[in-house]
Parts: sequence; C-alpha cells; structure tokens
Amino acid sequence: MIRKNADLSVRRQCELLQVNRSSVYYETKEPTETQRLLKEEIMARIDYWHTELPAMGSRKIAAKLRDEGYKVGRKLVRAYMREMEIYAIYPKPNLSKNDGKEGVVPYLLRHKTALFPNQYWSIDITYIKMYRHHMYLAAIIDWYSRKIVGWRLADTLETYHVLEAVRDAVERYGTPAILNSDQGSQFTSKEYRSLLKEYHITQSMDGRKRWADNIMVARWFRSLKQEEIYINEYRTPRELRHAVGEYIRKYNTIRPHQALDNKTPDAVYYASFSRSATITAGLDSAPLAC
Repeated sequence: MIRKNADLSVRRQCELLQVNRSSVYYETKEPTETQRLLKEEIMARIDYWHTELPAMGSRKIAAKLRDEGYKVGRKLVRAYMREMEIYAIYPKPNLSKNDGKEGVVPYLLRHKTALFPNQYWSIDITYIKMYRHHMYLAAIIDWYSRKIVGWRLADTLETYHVLEAVRDAVERYGTPAILNSDQGSQFTSKEYRSLLKEYHITQSMDGRKRWADNIMVARWFRSLKQEEIYINEYRTPRELRHAVGEYIRKYNTIRPHQALDNKTPDAVYYASFSRSATITAGLDSAPLAC
C-alpha cells in the first residue's frame, strides 16, 4: 500500500512495489449530488422523448435536450441510453435472425393473433422516473385480453427481478404457450431461459431493436407514463409501487379498452374461462350418443 507520508518517497515505494507512479496520484472522484441530480433529470427527459418518439436515436434526442437548455452531446446521451437499456427502433424488419448473441431465439409471433387467454404473453422492462431517483418496471401482458398478469418494480436491472415477475404471473394465472421479450441481457440469461424451460414455456424474442414486435407492452408502458408517471412526483419507492399497483388495478378492472370492444381486460380474460366452463358443463350433462 502506498503512503504519501511514509519515510520512503512515493517514487521509491512505487519502485519497490512495481506500481505505476501516475496511478498513485489519480483518484476517482465521486459525482457530487448536483451532478447526480442533473443526470437523473437528463435521463428522465431521454425516457420522455423515447416514449413519445421511439424511432429517435441518440443524435436527435441530444438535439431535443439541447433545445430544452441541457448542455449535452450525442456521446453522453448514447451512454445514458445504454445504461437505461433504451434503443431506437428500426422501421424495417430484420426477419428475426439471430445476430450471434448467446441466448437469442427467433421471433415466433409474426402475423399471429391470440385466440384465447394465456396463449401468448409479452414481457418488457422500462425506466420509471422518480423525484431525484428512478426505478425499473418489468411488466407482463396477455395478448388476448391485454391484461397485465405480472409486474415487478426494482431499482436495478438485475435478472432476479424479471424472474420474480414471471414466477408471480405463473403462480396466479398459469403458463402461456409462448412468452415474448426483447433481446435484453435479462432475457438472454441462463437463469431466465432455465425458468421458462422449467415451466415448459416456449421463448420468443423481438428482432434486434424491433420495438414493434413487442408493441402491446410498449403501448401499455406509454399509457402508464402519460396518464400516471409524467403528471405525478414520487419521492419514495413505496409511493411509486402503490401508484403503479393502483394504475394496474384500474387498468385491468375498470378502464374500457377500445381494442376489446370497450370491455375491460379482466372481463375479456375471465369471460373466456366462463365460456369454457359452460361448454364443459353442457357436455357433461348431455345424453350419451347411442
């Protein structure tokens, strides 16, 4: 260990320990509170513009932020976007080819329409702003009913939180035939792939940076942010968790959905099971054919 007030000079200590002298004088500075808060503010604006215009890349978002008075360049915006795992979408399909990344699987839902609940689910993660901080929300949506069947809020992007969201959804609603995601590190991880195999769920993935392949959950994130997150301020994780939980409850049970003929997701989700039960009961009570 180098000591600047020792009997030996710093130079001699470095020679004896075979340490580069320049590294001794270099000290990593922690960001100040002002710098941290400015970063949070910039990240919140990046999230806003990405939500409004998902096709905008780092260059155009940086231009938007400069228009708002932030002194940022493309490199800084691109670095923050990578940290947030935000990427611009591509308007053209890439035919869902594997780009060589370990754990990537093909997109299986092109031109597919769900015919019943729990046939296809989608999962994704999004950045959620808070007062002087942020969290990440993982959410799972049922394609047939648009019902949010699972979610988890966390202050990191660790895979564990995604696994818990999937476990919660499966425990409450059963398993889907296919679960689709993007190519994020959480979804290509061995832990995630193993969990889906354990549940006998077929894994599907968007084409690289193809936001439109997972459009149902992306649209829901946009509604959540525009109707709840952007117009409120959350000072604690507990406040945010309560607000998201209430939004999901009202979305599932109260709010009519235009794509569902103005029915709620819960009404559509459970109606299918009620019809199945009625048909089964009718078959059980019908006389046997001779």
